[in-house]
Amino acid sequence: MTLTPPPEILRAPLVVEFPFTRSLGPVQSAFLTGLRERTVLGVRTEAGRILVPPVECDPETAAELRELVEVDATGTVTTWAWNPEPRRGQPLATPFAWVLVRLDGADTALLHALDAPGPDAVRTGMRVRIRWAADRTGAITDIACFEPYEGDAAGTEPVPHTGQFDAPVTGIVAEARLDYTYSPGRAQTRYLRDLSERRTVGERCPSCAKVYVPPRGACPTCGVATTDRVEVGPRGTVTTYCIVNIKAKNLDIEVPYVYAHIALDGAGLALHGRIGGIPYDQVRMGLRVEPVWSEDGRYPDHYRPTGEPDADYDTYKELL
Repeated sequence: MTLTPPPEILRAPLVVEFPFTRSLGPVQSAFLTGLRERTVLGVRTEAGRILVPPVECDPETAAELRELVEVDATGTVTTWAWNPEPRRGQPLATPFAWVLVRLDGADTALLHALDAPGPDAVRTGMRVRIRWAADRTGAITDIACFEPYEGDAAGTEPVPHTGQFDAPVTGIVAEARLDYTYSPGRAQTRYLRDLSERRTVGERCPSCAKVYVPPRGACPTCGVATTDRVEVGPRGTVTTYCIVNIKAKNLDIEVPYVYAHIALDGAGLALHGRIGGIPYDQVRMGLRVEPVWSEDGRYPDHYRPTGEPDADYDTYKELL
């Protein structure tokens, strides 16, 4: 008996990374500017509770909160978890504990890192204090981490604070990053292999007859497996599009450029693709396009006009 070897399992690293930019209201601005000045601010709720980190609205009444107070830089661990393998961008490069710390004077806990030699050195109820970063810019990272502290709680009441500082921080940029190892399933593995042969092959639902490109392995509408393979394109029609004016990191494409939904001939829904070979302000709905393959021929790098007359709206309106 001859055994057929299993198909190669495709795997590839996938990184989703982008800078998240946001403006700050008066409470968050005061909190982050305070960290820059080695001052920890909380906010008092209508019931008199002190929230650290502070929030703009009372979580119980939804009332606007503006009464800022200063709390101590020492506190108590309320719960923790050991992190044996720190990852890129985390507060410490050596193993540490994630801790929730209720600072003295606060009623809620702040999440941060605790620098400790090992998990045996960490316990709920232990006393800690802030270790300030040497260079502070007005971010949560101005707290470099927490460290063990032998002193008891001072028992002092939170001190009212105006929240006023010189050069207040009004906005932040948070670098978001997710690292994956992506492994496609049966349908997309076959789809990718077909692309390497410069063929675009979808799968047809046996119930509604819609051809999915890229294939999904099952019809999300009918809930049945899609096994009938159908080659579509290579030409298609722009159904809708957007003009991109922000240059993406590590993407060597000059802005502005056009990113579009393209309904390949024979497909039951549109896929995404970049439009090239035409000025961005001349791209339009109904434009007929064809693929321009990457240098290694593994996938369409972008789509360009075919020179055909534009498609009639009625031919693609159901694919918008």
